[in-house]
Amino acid sequence: MTAYTSQSAKHAETFKQLSVDDQLAVLWYVYGFICSESGMKEPDGTAPDSPDELFGKAKGLSQDEQLQLMRDILKGTDTGTAREYQALTNNTKLAFWYQLAQGMERSEIIQAPSDYQPSSAVQSLVSVLKPIGFEQQFVFLRDALLSDGGTPSV
Repeated sequence: MTAYTSQSAKHAETFKQLSVDDQLAVLWYVYGFICSESGMKEPDGTAPDSPDELFGKAKGLSQDEQLQLMRDILKGTDTGTAREYQALTNNTKLAFWYQLAQGMERSEIIQAPSDYQPSSAVQSLVSVLKPIGFEQQFVFLRDALLSDGGTPSV
C-alpha cells in the first residue's frame, strides 16, 4: 500500500508543479480516462453536500469566466466561488471536477481549444497516468485536488 500511495503522491506533486492551464489539461484527460474506462457515472448521494449548485453557477458563466473560475480554484485564489468550492466535502470537490469534465463533453463548459497542444510535461504525466487504472487514477485525483491529500469523506 505504501508504494501505491507514494506513486500517487509523486504524480500529484508533479501535477502541482505544472502551470494552472497544464493542470486543467491533465484533469480533463484523467477524468476522461476514468469516465470512459470505468463507466463511472456521476456520484449520487455520497456526500452531505452537492456540487450541483456550484456547477450551475459555473455553467451560467461566460467561457472566459468559466476558465477563470477553474484557474482560481486550482490556485486557491480568494474569490466567493472559490470559497464555496473550499467549503465542499472532499468527495463533493472531486464530484465537482467530474461535473466540469462532463460539462466540457456536453459543450456546457469551456473546452480546450481544438488546436490545443499539450506541453511535454502534460504529455509525460498523462502517459504515466493513463495505464495505471481507475483506482490509482482516482487516488491521483484525490491527492492532486485535495489540499490535505486526505481520504475523501463519504
